[in-house]
Amino acid sequence: MSGRIRDEDVAYIRDRAPIDEIVGEYVQLKSAGGGQKKGLCPFHDEKSPSFHVTPSKGYFHCFGCQTGGDVIAFLMKIDHLTFTETIERLADRMGYTLRYDEGGPSTPAFSAGARSRLIAANTEAARFYQEQLNTSPDAAHGRDLLTKRGFDKEACMKFGVGFAPDEWDALTKHLRAQGYSIDELETAGLSKMGQRGPIDRFRNRLTWPIRDISGDVVGFGCRKLASDEEDQGPKYLNTPETPVYKKSQVLYGLDAAKKEIAKKRQAVIVEGYTDVMAAQLAGITTAVATCGTAFGADHIRILRRLLMDDDSFRGEVIFTFDGDAAGQKAALRAFSEDQKFVTQTFVAVEPDGLDPCDLRQQKGDLALRDLIARRVPLFEFAIRAELAHHKLDSAEGRVNALNAAAPLVAQIRDKSLRPEYTRLLAGWLGTEVEIVSKAVAQGVKSQPKVSESIEPTTDENSNWRPDPNEARLILEREVLKARLQEASLFTGTLWSDIEPGAFTHPAYKELRKTIDETPTLSAETISDERIKTLFTELTVEPIRADGKPSAAYVESIVARLREVAISRSIAELKSSLQRLNPVENEIEYNAAFAQLVALENARRNLHDLALGGL
Repeated sequence: MSGRIRDEDVAYIRDRAPIDEIVGEYVQLKSAGGGQKKGLCPFHDEKSPSFHVTPSKGYFHCFGCQTGGDVIAFLMKIDHLTFTETIERLADRMGYTLRYDEGGPSTPAFSAGARSRLIAANTEAARFYQEQLNTSPDAAHGRDLLTKRGFDKEACMKFGVGFAPDEWDALTKHLRAQGYSIDELETAGLSKMGQRGPIDRFRNRLTWPIRDISGDVVGFGCRKLASDEEDQGPKYLNTPETPVYKKSQVLYGLDAAKKEIAKKRQAVIVEGYTDVMAAQLAGITTAVATCGTAFGADHIRILRRLLMDDDSFRGEVIFTFDGDAAGQKAALRAFSEDQKFVTQTFVAVEPDGLDPCDLRQQKGDLALRDLIARRVPLFEFAIRAELAHHKLDSAEGRVNALNAAAPLVAQIRDKSLRPEYTRLLAGWLGTEVEIVSKAVAQGVKSQPKVSESIEPTTDENSNWRPDPNEARLILEREVLKARLQEASLFTGTLWSDIEPGAFTHPAYKELRKTIDETPTLSAETISDERIKTLFTELTVEPIRADGKPSAAYVESIVARLREVAISRSIAELKSSLQRLNPVENEIEYNAAFAQLVALENARRNLHDLALGGL
C-alpha cells in the first residue's frame, strides 16, 4: 500500500485501541487503584513496578526510565516498528480498514505495511506447511517420526507442526501465487536466491511456527528428515534474523503459555520445540524454549515482566537440561544469569539423561510432571555439579573442591542465602563450617561490586525534570495532575484564577503555559519533547485523593496552591512595606497596605476553602 494514512484514521486508531489490553500482552499489569494499572517496565530492567498505564486516558509512563506516550508510541518502541507499521498493525487488530492519501511523501520500502506483509507471508507459509504434513505422501516419514515421539495429529495441529516439501521452490511458488514479491519472501527468510532464481529456504524438514508474544508467526524452526549423506545441512535450522524475527527476543510457546506463566508465577524453560510440546501436553502449561540460542538477558526481561518479579510478586523459573555434559554446562551458564532474577530459580534434570520429550514418551505424562516437581535450587545444582568433578574421599580432593565451590557461594548476591549454602557446602564436603565460611568470605572480597539499582539518567533533560517526591513541589504537581486527568472538575474560572506565580518549577510553569495556549491538549499537539514526556507522566500518575477525585477535592488543592502563592506575595509585600517611609511615601505606602489587607483576606478565604475539601 502506498501513500499516507489519513489523519482521521490515525486519530480513530489512537483513541480506540485498548492500551491496557495491548500493553498487557507484553507486561503483567495489576490494578493500582483510581483506574490505574502498573507492572514491570519492558524498557529497562527493574525489580519493583514503576510502569503505569491509564486506560481512560490512553497513556503509559514509566517513573523509572521516564519512557511514556500513547499506545502507538508503546508499540513503536517495544516492537521496533515505524509509525505506519504500528498504525497498520493496530488497524488489523481492530478490524478497521485504513484509507491512504495518494501522492504522499515517499517512504522507505519497509515502512509502509511491510511488517504486516511479512507476518502474513509467514502465516500463509505455516498453513502451507501444515497442509503438506497432513496430506502429502512425501511427509509420511515426518508423520511417523512425530508419532514415534508421542505426538498424534491433534497435537501437531495444536502446535502448527508442518512439513516443508523436498522440492526446490514449492513454497516460493505458492506464496508468489498469493501475491507476495520475491523481495518480501527473502526478507521474511522464507526464500533465498539459488543459481537459477529464488528457492525455498527449508526443504524436506519438519517445521514449527515460531510466534511472538502476541501470537504473530515471525519465523520457523525446522528439523531435517534426510540422512547426513543426503542432506549436509544442520539437524535444526531456524529462520535467519529478519525485521520481525529476533531470536534473542523470542521464546517458543510463549504466546500460548504467557497467561499461565502470569497466573501460576512459574516458567519452565526447556531446550527444544518437541520438549515444549511434550511439557504442555503433559499439563506443564508454563513451558517455553529458546529458539536456537542460549537463554540470555533479553529472555530474562521477558519472563520477569510476566512473573512480576519483584518483592511483592514472587515466582519461580525452572530450567530443564539434558543430563549430559552439555546440559550441565547450560545449567551453569544459567547460574551466572540467575543473579538477575529475584524470583526463585531451579533446575530439573532427569537422572537417566532423558529430555522432556523422551521422558514423556517412555514413562508418561506423570513422570514429566514429577521431574518438574523434583526440581532443586539452581544454586544447589551448580555447587553440586562442581563438587562432582572432585574426589571427596581424599583430603586433597576436598581442599580442591572447597577452593572451586566457595567462589560459587560467594557469587550469590542475596546475602541472606550465603550462610545457608555455606552450611550446606560444609556438609557436602564433610568440613567444618568455619573453614568454609572463611573461604566464602575470601571469595566475596574478590567479587566485583555490582549495583542492583537503576543507573541514574545523565541526559540534559534529567536536570529539567522535577523530582516527583520533592515535598515543596508536591502540591503543584497534584494540581497539574488533576487538571490533566479530571479537566471537567475545573469549572468556571477555577483554573484561570490561579496566580501566575503559583507554579515555581520551570517545567511546571512551562506545562501550565502549554495548557493555557492549547485548547485541545494531547501528546500529539505538544511539540516540545520534554513537555510531552511530562504531560504523559502526569496523565498516568495516580492522584492522591482517596478514591475517585471529586470536585471538592480539586477545589481544595487549587485553593491550597493559591493560598501558598498568595502567602509568598504577602511576604514580599511586607518586606516592601518595611522599606517604605509612610510619611515620605504616603500614597505608595497606603496603596501597598490596602493590597496587603486584600491579600490577607483572600488568603484566609482560600485557607478555609482548602480545609473544607480535604
